[in-house]
Amino acid sequence: MRAARLSSSVIRKIAYDDEREALSIWFAETGRYIYHGVPGAVFDALRKAPSAGRYFNECIKRRYRCEPDPERRRYRPPWNG
Repeated sequence: MRAARLSSSVIRKIAYDDEREALSIWFAETGRYIYHGVPGAVFDALRKAPSAGRYFNECIKRRYRCEPDPERRRYRPPWNG
């Protein structure tokens, strides 16, 4: 598992599981979401992006299957992502 804290107003932290190709993103407002089938290069690019929020919107959002953190699902309304 690789992880990094970001200096972003939108994204606090990211982690990547190479074996599962799963990218976890902790958003400042909504908590953790897991994106599946994400290549490792996307994690690396997000970590190095000048604007993590912009990179997320352009290269990750709606491109990979997403689910809210299974540990916290019971505390949130259903996700329509």
